[in-house]
Amino acid sequence: MFTGFDFDVIQRSLPYLWQGMLFTLGLTLLAMAGGIFLGTLLALMRLSSFKLLNMPAGGYVNLLRSTPLILVIFWFYFLVPIAIKKISGDAYAEGLGPFHSALIAFTMFEAAYYCEIIRAGIQSVPRGQVHAACALGLSYRLAMMKVVLPQAFRNMIPILLTQGIILFQDTSLVYVVGLTDFMGAAGKVAQRDGRLVEMYLFAALVYFVLCFLASHIVKRLQMRYNVGR
Repeated sequence: MFTGFDFDVIQRSLPYLWQGMLFTLGLTLLAMAGGIFLGTLLALMRLSSFKLLNMPAGGYVNLLRSTPLILVIFWFYFLVPIAIKKISGDAYAEGLGPFHSALIAFTMFEAAYYCEIIRAGIQSVPRGQVHAACALGLSYRLAMMKVVLPQAFRNMIPILLTQGIILFQDTSLVYVVGLTDFMGAAGKVAQRDGRLVEMYLFAALVYFVLCFLASHIVKRLQMRYNVGR
């Protein structure tokens, strides 16, 4: 099966592939951090009794969850420069650039999913704890920050990490704006050296190993959490 398989092309390309992997991991971590932060705000808005807060947040979540990620990336990369030119009146105004466009798109897209995860996590904390915290003199905001959210995030850690694994896989879509992640680096080497089989098999193996290990860690965390309960 592996007759004529060129292992040397993989070895020669490792430094370039490593740079692509660093980009992938960096984008994943940044988008995950931003998505969790924005998703927490959206979750609190969705749980609010004020329609001026929960309705826009609900509309945002439904819109982003119903839109393909690649289309969201296109929005920020192609449409934002047009909007900036229209608003500023400057025909030479530039957009956000490929990296910032991708980062904002991933952050806002993932925030819609993290919002629902965090909302469910908050609702998993017994409501009586909020009343007890308020009875002790804490405001609703402090009760959320010091009592509810710490417990909610503990409950949500496995599913938050699972969504992070999905985000790690989705970062390969940055090729549409000309960025080079790990998958993009493997593809460029494959096209340059005419070694598609070797490079794509290697890329698939790397993704499988990393995602399998991450999933195993998530499973262990889930088991530890269940035992703790």
